[in-house]
Amino acid sequence: MQHINRRQAMGRISTGAALSSSLITGLLSNTAQAQMQFPMMPFGGNRSGAEFPAVGQTVKLVDVPLLNGKTFTASQAKDQILVIYWWASWCPFCAVQSPLMEKLWQANRNKGLQMLTFSTDSRKEAAVGYLQKKGFTFPAAFMTTEMETKYPKPRGLPSTAIIGRDGKVIKIESGMMNEFDVEDIAKLI
Repeated sequence: MQHINRRQAMGRISTGAALSSSLITGLLSNTAQAQMQFPMMPFGGNRSGAEFPAVGQTVKLVDVPLLNGKTFTASQAKDQILVIYWWASWCPFCAVQSPLMEKLWQANRNKGLQMLTFSTDSRKEAAVGYLQKKGFTFPAAFMTTEMETKYPKPRGLPSTAIIGRDGKVIKIESGMMNEFDVEDIAKLI
């Protein structure tokens, strides 16, 4: 008999054991339709060809204009755990993970966590409208061609990178994180 822990069990459930094939087909179909209507960054990477630093490498942070008119400054991440999260308004997997990221942000933003998120939507208006509709307050920027060279999106969507207090990549997660994965981020703070 194989023993698995709670996280492994939830991961198996969230990756398909409990999902019907028609639901998966529907999600993929909706995603494909959205991609045809709103061309955006390639699902598998980014247009710039740049690669995000690997685990253990240092991330060179730069200031980023946010969708709310403010600016994320590189100095804000000093001595903090930084979560960089790439998402899109049309992405069904982002729709599951984004509320978890908002919850993480609300619970830990004054406890040593910084967050910088990037919308990969093709139109800035789609990203702003989505954030407003969902009530998300995490710091969000629009992924421009210039930002792609500075913060290249890892393969997959959503994608999440965790940067340690020393500025080095701790973890890169391509694909949807579940609530246990996000809880693990909070443990780093």
